[in-house]
Amino acid sequence: MSEFPDWSRQLSSGIRFDWGLAGVRALGPQSTAVVVVDVLSFTTAVSVAADAGTLVLPYRWRDGNAAGFAAEQYAELAVGRKAMSEQQPWSLSPAALRRATAPARLVLPSPNGSAISAAVTGIPVIAACLRNASAVADWIAGQGWGTERKPVAVIAAGEHWPSSDVMRPAIEDWLGAAAIITALAERATGPLSSEASAAKASYDGIDDVRSLIHNCASGRELAAIGFGDDVAIATEIETSKAVPVLVDGAFTNAS
Repeated sequence: MSEFPDWSRQLSSGIRFDWGLAGVRALGPQSTAVVVVDVLSFTTAVSVAADAGTLVLPYRWRDGNAAGFAAEQYAELAVGRKAMSEQQPWSLSPAALRRATAPARLVLPSPNGSAISAAVTGIPVIAACLRNASAVADWIAGQGWGTERKPVAVIAAGEHWPSSDVMRPAIEDWLGAAAIITALAERATGPLSSEASAAKASYDGIDDVRSLIHNCASGRELAAIGFGDDVAIATEIETSKAVPVLVDGAFTNAS
């Protein structure tokens, strides 16, 4: 018997929404595709890398084998924001990725978005954010997905409280997921689940998404440690045409 009962799966809807690892485990098995949204910063970083032609390999956070995995994959390794050097100028920071020379392949560890991406098997995983919401929605609609027969699950990654495994719902991921859902609804996909409808309504009712994200907890956190540029890049709304889809373990631009 599944650990997730039918009432939790948002059945009979074409666009579904939930949070984190538990959400993707609940919705993923009945979905045609999963859209992962981690605005600060995994999926924004993936979009920036995809714009530059880099293939991104998601990987577990703080895994001692990351360097060995990168070598096996003939890829460069992204390090922590504060561990960057001339030899390893790549990190989860979108601003750092934009400044650095774009590698052909990059292993990008992340505690949230990459873990969720890796938890999905057998169906496409798409990395989405505020930068590429419409491009992702165009691509999904073009596949004929997002219907009751071929549902799409949109998963907001969320954050974790310091020194805890407890998930912190993150407003930037809620709004990023809502942007995807809104764009999908505009392309006549659906019906939306109640959860997806609530996300769309919140996005429709916000006048200044950029300001809200700059001033939310995650935005303030990055600014406080000197990475406010990452928040600025994350709020470059609808500037990217990249559609990063996980293919053979690497996010590859499908657009």
